[in-house]
Amino acid sequence: MHWTGALILLLFAVVCASVMLVLLHLTRAGRILYERIPDRPRRRLFLAAVSFFVTFLGVRLLVYAIVHHAGPFGWVMVGGHHIHHLVWGILLLLMVGYLELAEFGTGSSPSSIFASRLISICFGIGAALTLDEFALWLNLSADAYWTRQGRESIDAVILFGALLAIGSWGAPLWTRRTHPPSHPA
Repeated sequence: MHWTGALILLLFAVVCASVMLVLLHLTRAGRILYERIPDRPRRRLFLAAVSFFVTFLGVRLLVYAIVHHAGPFGWVMVGGHHIHHLVWGILLLLMVGYLELAEFGTGSSPSSIFASRLISICFGIGAALTLDEFALWLNLSADAYWTRQGRESIDAVILFGALLAIGSWGAPLWTRRTHPPSHPA
């Protein structure tokens, strides 16, 4: 059976989001994050950062497997054209942006908090899919991915990932919150 890159990316994104949400809601690690990182905006930035780095690593491994014919993976092709994964990232970022503008997930109910966290995870996934092909947008050449020009994508990922990390992993991760939490994780 031949698995397309789109199916693999979709499964990967769903599994990543599910695992992160389960860890956040049902484990001691989630309780530690709840105790150490304030919910908005730091915990949302933390979730976006983790999903960003995990997705970037996963996509790089998937593309490497496709290029080297390892496993049953293949490119997403529509009408003879390769659809790059930055397209899926842009679509996901547009969806997340719309949900943010519509103030979806901004309340304090458990379902709203869940939606807020899911939106944060989807943002990280979309940003990774898009920035992984930054060299493609900059050079308008599909060949830029594994060339010296492809280093521009790595630089963009490092810079944006650092921005997310600075916003979330700073001092709040290493110190206990002094005020009681307003709602459970």
